[in-house]
Amino acid sequence: MKRFLLTLFILFVSASIGFCATTNSYDKYGNRTGSFKSNSSGTVSSYDRYGNRTGSYKTNSSGTTTSYDKYGNRTGSFKTRSNGVTTSYDKYGNRTGTFKTDSTGKTVQYDKYGNRIKTFK
Repeated sequence: MKRFLLTLFILFVSASIGFCATTNSYDKYGNRTGSFKSNSSGTVSSYDRYGNRTGSYKTNSSGTTTSYDKYGNRTGSFKTRSNGVTTSYDKYGNRTGTFKTDSTGKTVQYDKYGNRIKTFK
């Protein structure tokens, strides 16, 4: 009975504080380069390989993702539309470029003037 009550208590506390999901990133040699932690409010925090917080990202209900530096200062934002076009903005809201993804998965990066910069596949 004690074990059941303890389990029930742990589930109650976990549900009330929310779970955090952690994803680690690795370089091509398998060395850990950092991690990302998301919480129930939709904020994703990034950390370097030593565990130091490097910034965060928050997505609002309209689909705009805002990035912040490690001090909480806004550094920019981006928005992805249903047609596969992602537009990036600087911290002042000025458009800095776009990324267009086609049905084959190829993504083309353009600068703020519409000039093609790079292709990812």
